[in-house]
Amino acid sequence: MPSRTPSAPIGVGIIGLSASRGWAAGEKYGIPLAFGSAGELVRRDEVDLVVVNVKVPHHRELALTALEAGKMVLSEWPLGNGLAEAEELAAVAEAKGIRTFVGLQARSAPQIRYVRDLIAEGYVGEVLSTSVIASGRGWGAEFEPGGAYLLDRTNGASLLTIPFGHTIDAVTMVLGEFTDLDATLATRRPKVRNQVTGEQARMDVPDQIAVNGVLEGGAVASVHFRGGLSRATNFHWEINGTEGDLLLTGDSGHLQFGQVTVHGARGEDAALAELPVPAAYSTLPALAGRGTEMAYTVAHAYEQIRADLADGTHHVPDFAHAVRRHRLLDRIERAAGF
Repeated sequence: MPSRTPSAPIGVGIIGLSASRGWAAGEKYGIPLAFGSAGELVRRDEVDLVVVNVKVPHHRELALTALEAGKMVLSEWPLGNGLAEAEELAAVAEAKGIRTFVGLQARSAPQIRYVRDLIAEGYVGEVLSTSVIASGRGWGAEFEPGGAYLLDRTNGASLLTIPFGHTIDAVTMVLGEFTDLDATLATRRPKVRNQVTGEQARMDVPDQIAVNGVLEGGAVASVHFRGGLSRATNFHWEINGTEGDLLLTGDSGHLQFGQVTVHGARGEDAALAELPVPAAYSTLPALAGRGTEMAYTVAHAYEQIRADLADGTHHVPDFAHAVRRHRLLDRIERAAGF
């Protein structure tokens, strides 16, 4: 697909935009066009990029509908309900020569891009090891109404695929892919409670994920995700090197929200100090209003998509990249015998 000029508008059609966990948001948000089906939306000439923003089990059908119509697609992560669906979607997009994007937006967060560059510039010297301990917020003792589908392994939306998947994508962007790994997955709370009704439901997705292995370059990695929240640590990512150390902390393991603080020390430094992210990494004005912090990283991902289409670059992960990440998750499941 030819690149666009920076000023050329990109018509975005969103499948799954909701006013409050439902359909029919056009009036609330002042959207000029609204449709009753995905088929109607993808056939409109005004739509250049179709955003698939629904539950994971519906990603394949809707992404295929858009691709068959010749439209570019941005799919939420995970791309498919399992590796096979992701491979199918990537193959269709490649065969048709259509640009695709996947919402692994943690790598668009200013903090993560800054840490990537610090590592590349030698801030810690040679990376010796990295450790992550994180909480999933969900998949704990209780679940929110409407969140029951996250408890069913067949739906492909779990602690492993969502917060772990987003975070491990950022880890590998910064430090390189796993060359060797072992894993343990466990469901320690097979029964969980609806936080409104008090009713119990079965959970068969893992609420404990422990992965250790070796990354490209030889660094040893240890990653532990657990369901719910902890009274102690909810996000701690440490990178240790021959010349220094980096630490990223936050309030949950959902690194895709980008709500982390960076600390570092090197050389003769006696203790860690906060490393403010240089303004150049935040290419968009701050968003105002409650809850907008979580949207800030997504906004940067959209800005990178716009730049990719204007400049013909490929900075935002596409469906082929999503397949590589799905393969890592599949590898972890197989290593754990889960």
